[in-house]
Amino acid sequence: MLIAQITDIHLGFEPNNPAEFNRKRLDQTLRTLAAMKPRPDILLATGDLADEGDDEVSYRRLKGAPASAPFPIFFCMGNHDGREAFLKHFPEVPSADGFVQYAIEDYPLRILVLDTLEVGRHGGGFCEIRAAWLRARLAEHPQRPTLIVLHHPPLETGLSWMGENPDAAWVERLREIVAKNDNVVAMIAGHLHRTIVTQWAGTTLAVCPSTAPQVALDLDAIDPDRPDGRPMIVADPPAYAIHWWNGERLISHFDTAEEHTVLARYEPALQPLVQMLLAEKREAGAATDEEPLQQRAG
Repeated sequence: MLIAQITDIHLGFEPNNPAEFNRKRLDQTLRTLAAMKPRPDILLATGDLADEGDDEVSYRRLKGAPASAPFPIFFCMGNHDGREAFLKHFPEVPSADGFVQYAIEDYPLRILVLDTLEVGRHGGGFCEIRAAWLRARLAEHPQRPTLIVLHHPPLETGLSWMGENPDAAWVERLREIVAKNDNVVAMIAGHLHRTIVTQWAGTTLAVCPSTAPQVALDLDAIDPDRPDGRPMIVADPPAYAIHWWNGERLISHFDTAEEHTVLARYEPALQPLVQMLLAEKREAGAATDEEPLQQRAG
């Protein structure tokens, strides 16, 4: 199963411009994903769909942007989003107890979409109501491999001005649930406008870079009382993730939606290399199968 992920679209950053910079970057990314071979089975859009959550124009534009996408699209809430405005334009998206949380059940990997939007806060939130929903969903299928999708990565990243307090109550609440459920094979998030991969609560946490401009890589301490001119936002290309569920584990790839300069193509000159590498892989598998027999013979 191939799962595409985009995040931090921020439509409406230029509210009076339907052809805004962020829309062009979103369209460019969607075209790239639609042209992939093989195509993703689904697309997850992990929050900050709009730049202002009460701006219904942005959600109307979002509704139209992927109208011809050749795969189903599933959304989750980010700190820039507004549940009421979003659900007005996407009433088909499930919600639970007023939160945009739901299970995606129709694929080899079960996917649970969380709502970490905490109104009035840039960072995340995950109250007991949302936590009870997650506990109940995980308890329904304790043996089924499950992917958790959310906007806010629940960790300190080392970035100078973007991150979360790892001791926050909502982080501890989520950590306790994830750590107790071995069937959570991975978590994917957005929010940070950078690629970040780590271990958290006994599973893998992968953060996808944004379709909107990226956050500069900056691990130096920052003084909130002394602006020092450092780069904060950079116009790197729009980016996305492809997560491959191979039946045992999730393997995540990250790329940019731009025209790459090709230095080599699969032409006759490179055929011997491809044949050698694939033969090597087959032979390694055969050797592994034979090894126990050799050990028994010895």
